[in-house]
Amino acid sequence: MAHIAWLGKKSPFCGNVTYGLTTTEALRQRGHEISFIHFDTPAASLGRPVDSSEASPEVALPYLVKSQVYTIPSPGAQRELRESLERLKPDLVHASLTLSPLDFRLPDLCQQLSVPLVATFHPPFDASLRNLSSGTQQLTYQLYAPSLARYDRVVVFSELQADVLMRLGVPSSRLSIIPNGVDPERWSPSVAGQESPQLQTLRQQFSGRRVFLYMGRIATEKNVEALLRAWRLVQPEGCTLVVVGDGPMRQSLMQSYGADCQVHWWGHEPEQAMRVALLQLAEVFLLPSLVEGLSLALLEAMASGTACVATDAGADGEVLQGGAGIVISTQGVTTQLRTLLPVLRDQPVLIEELGRRGRQRALERYTLTRNIDQLERLYGDLVPQGTAAA
Repeated sequence: MAHIAWLGKKSPFCGNVTYGLTTTEALRQRGHEISFIHFDTPAASLGRPVDSSEASPEVALPYLVKSQVYTIPSPGAQRELRESLERLKPDLVHASLTLSPLDFRLPDLCQQLSVPLVATFHPPFDASLRNLSSGTQQLTYQLYAPSLARYDRVVVFSELQADVLMRLGVPSSRLSIIPNGVDPERWSPSVAGQESPQLQTLRQQFSGRRVFLYMGRIATEKNVEALLRAWRLVQPEGCTLVVVGDGPMRQSLMQSYGADCQVHWWGHEPEQAMRVALLQLAEVFLLPSLVEGLSLALLEAMASGTACVATDAGADGEVLQGGAGIVISTQGVTTQLRTLLPVLRDQPVLIEELGRRGRQRALERYTLTRNIDQLERLYGDLVPQGTAAA
């Protein structure tokens, strides 16, 4: 078993946070020692006891700015990171990149400490460069590529993402394609007679209404407004669009698309059990993004047996291709959804079949077990046998 120093995020809530917490917990369950290093206000400065547990030590690095998208560390963060790694003596560092200046300094730091360095590179993308958001993300990839080429391994989620980085000069030998994974026992369809209290509450709340669901960040690149425009144009009878999440565009969109549009603004949902119940209740999950990596929310919806509609941004189209869901183009999302929404409303058999196929695809390719198996093989390639922690 290896001692892994995991550098990532614990807040604010986003896909990177979910990825880091889920992955490290699964690695711990397999016997690996995890030291979680993240940007936070050090506990000692707040008068809280510092977690000194040898089983799962936690290190808080100071920061100036922290958001769902990027992090700006305090001037002393690099020194504290170095001192922490010297004290912890991990077999390997795995950085779930937080879009921080520290990301670019990690290769030199780990080389000086003679510690293998792995990155997971999350930024969304659209390989076709069809819109302004995808162009902006392409700049992020261009900025990061020279540094990523110096990491021992870079975990990406799809062949498309790997192709983008290889075109920018990252050697193929440095890239490992390991798709996101979800726990299909936790994210699963509801079973009659065994429904959770959360699902029972939701059934009462939306009694007589069929639920279509968006769950994710409410920001420009997620293109939620295109979905809302289509919903307002169609306003499918007997249906409610539930929008779960928060972000910079939420308030303005709430003002433009209120209750008269049959939209329920749920807000941020921190409780996992309630997010599971929302997906179990929903008939259709809609993801209109302009750019994506590989959406964990999409995989959770598929595993929950919810029929999925997503754009072909990032790897999401690859996930749904071949009948596991409905794939639409990032161009003309409103027009496409305006056509699709009445079909989905009137074809419950189609919805049921899409949900069944989506879950089957998740079970075949996108389980957490499969993800961790591949990560362990990667770690084994970088940590010589006999040097890993017992």
